[in-house]
Amino acid sequence: MSDYIISCCSTCDLSAEHIERIGVKYLPFHFYLDGVEHVDDLGQSMSYSDFYKALSSGASPSTSQVSVGEYVEFFTSLLSGGNDVLHIAFSSGLSGSYNSACTAAEQIRAKFPERKLYVVDSLAASSGYGLMVDKLAELRDEGYSIEQLRDWAEENKLRMHHWFFSTDLTFFVKGGRVTKIEGVIGGMLSICPLLHVSDEGKLVPVFKLRGKKRAIEKSVEMMVEHALDGVDYSDKVFMSNAACPEDAEAVASLVRAKFPHIKGDILINSIGTTIGSHTGPGTVALFFWGDKR
Repeated sequence: MSDYIISCCSTCDLSAEHIERIGVKYLPFHFYLDGVEHVDDLGQSMSYSDFYKALSSGASPSTSQVSVGEYVEFFTSLLSGGNDVLHIAFSSGLSGSYNSACTAAEQIRAKFPERKLYVVDSLAASSGYGLMVDKLAELRDEGYSIEQLRDWAEENKLRMHHWFFSTDLTFFVKGGRVTKIEGVIGGMLSICPLLHVSDEGKLVPVFKLRGKKRAIEKSVEMMVEHALDGVDYSDKVFMSNAACPEDAEAVASLVRAKFPHIKGDILINSIGTTIGSHTGPGTVALFFWGDKR
């Protein structure tokens, strides 16, 4: 058993059961529906079904990152148990939470001089972030020291690929990632933008595709092009979706057909309430290890 703890944030978009099973601690973000605050606790206090129903019914969502004070309290609780901590943070390209975690770590290290506390910027999001955390838990169980695991994360985080599309641009327009004109034209022409996460950890549109079917196919084509060992890829594949499980399964079926050596079956998660507040319903994401993005 290792003498250190891996921790992350709820934006990893894994289930609470998965997080507990792999022995990782998480800190919740916060989200708001029509100004009412809720905790992003991996779908436990508000089901993803209820959340996306609320969005579809016109509820206005917003989010807030984890504060420095919350990180101080969280890290203190972990370090007080006599364990070192490796915290994998949500992408700094999408949130200021990484900086908050670093500030908190600096504040409390003097209180625990005998303990190690490392913070790594994942440059990842949703279940891509989750797939990275899952891999680190595997390596921890294989005997990696906390320093070895930290270094592995730093050296390999840019090999985590995110490819995702949306059939509903409403929330991308609200968030400023798509202009209003692009949103109107995209809706009229059934345009599905295919995006990825850049090496700066930011969401970047790569293709504008006509129709959902083409977006599904292109997502898998990107995996063929970029996956480690190509169609002989033999590691895990995670996916996430925002209230569109049929679209996610369509992508998964193509991946299974193209990649017969995947480790286990494809894990399809729900896009959580924090990230879902920005994507809205209709988003499908595919995550795998590959070449450096």
